[in-house]
Amino acid sequence: MSQDFPAAAIGDMLRKPMRSQRFGLEDGRQDPALEKHYSVLEVAKLWSLSENTVRRMFMGEPGVVEWGSEETRFKRAYKTMRIPESVLQRVHRRLAKVG
Repeated sequence: MSQDFPAAAIGDMLRKPMRSQRFGLEDGRQDPALEKHYSVLEVAKLWSLSENTVRRMFMGEPGVVEWGSEETRFKRAYKTMRIPESVLQRVHRRLAKVG
């Protein structure tokens, strides 16, 4: 199926430079899906904590991406977490205010 474009439209496309798309939100913030995501191990090394401690800190935190299998009667659950940079900063600010 080919589409027929008017000659004027093709001429306009050839004359006008293509603008690259900006990936972001309307208010200027970066789209959370495109920001850096840290693994549990990376956060544990950055903050000198155990992986288990990092998992407990970020479990249920809004914005954290989790996927994996559920626990069954014979198999343990396997969960992978990715922590967006904005969530990492938010939790760090919250913890810094407590101390």
